[in-house]
Amino acid sequence: MDLIKAVEAEQKRGQIEQFAIGDTLKVHYRIIEGKTERIQVFEGLCIAQKCAGVRRTFTVRKISYGVGVERTFPIASPRVEKVEILAKGKVRRARLYYLRERTGKAARIRERVRGDKPAPAHSAPTKA
Repeated sequence: MDLIKAVEAEQKRGQIEQFAIGDTLKVHYRIIEGKTERIQVFEGLCIAQKCAGVRRTFTVRKISYGVGVERTFPIASPRVEKVEILAKGKVRRARLYYLRERTGKAARIRERVRGDKPAPAHSAPTKA
């Protein structure tokens, strides 16, 4: 076994809830300030996912007091307590960076209803 794969297998965490780009998430993140430790909740829209396996990260964007705030979380970090999915979004892009320029109603994502299929994570469209 390759040395890198051995280290990654050692660092692997338990099951994290599966989410997709465009989903509204609530990320519970452990903050350590000196000797105290607390959980901070970051709620926003998942606009990107990168890499795979242990190195996988996801970016969450929210609007706080009229200012856009983005935060990138490593999925395998022991500081990420849990990830809750609040709403499933219906998008047709792998990265939603275009939302950075949009404000108000233009920055909304439609919600995926029960009959809609989720977009495949990283696959090219097939021609039938």
